Amino acid sequence: MTESDLVLVTGARGGIGRALCAQLHAQGWRVAAVGRDAALLADVPAHAHIAADTTTPDGAALAVQQCVERLGHSPSHLAHCVGSTLIAPLHRTSSAQWHEVLRVNLDSALCMLGAWIEARRGAQQPGAAVLVSSVVAQIGVANHEAIAAAKAGVEGLVRSAAATYAANGLRVNAVAPGMTDTPLTAGMLKVPAMREGAGKQYPLGGVQTAEQVAQTMAWLLSDAASRITGQCIAVDGGFTTIRPLVK
Repeated sequence: MTESDLVLVTGARGGIGRALCAQLHAQGWRVAAVGRDAALLADVPAHAHIAADTTTPDGAALAVQQCVERLGHSPSHLAHCVGSTLIAPLHRTSSAQWHEVLRVNLDSALCMLGAWIEARRGAQQPGAAVLVSSVVAQIGVANHEAIAAAKAGVEGLVRSAAATYAANGLRVNAVAPGMTDTPLTAGMLKVPAMREGAGKQYPLGGVQTAEQVAQTMAWLLSDAASRITGQCIAVDGGFTTIRPLVK
């Protein structure tokens, strides 16, 4: 790690964001953890806890500005972990619901990636960003229309931005997790039968942890992935590419 290895982690209070902050902090990165309420980030391992609503351009710009003011320079790396989910068929999804899903998942990605890119271009320095998609953007899963559309937008954003800013030395990638044990899925997974049923869908079996997703994100941010850009890596136990052996 060098003094320039400063990573801004949004959605740091969530399961994946919190796990990523812990891993990067332990690896020697300087970490700026971002959430809507800084007080709720107090136990997240980080060098700065920043309150900002990254679903708006002003909020995303504020997150970067606060990082500069509190840690000395703009973040060289970005991990955007803000997100929500909605499990409902389209005919039972209200306009307000799908607008909210798009705001939290796609608007935030556009706003935060844009603010980070602007800061990197201004500094004329390379960097890497990783965003969070979902397996439902890569394979059709019933009753996920709104979130699938939002996350498909995130994947399109990643590929286009990676192409646009490669000449600036900026790498942009994403992960697409399958069912992950986080506070977001706690309501579903607390029922043993639902946890068992969910785990059987995955060729490698079981439900993955937030730490397992965070490990892939940390690798994409590292120099070990210096030739990787424009990719969306499924962290899903084989769900999107292979079928489990039915016994």
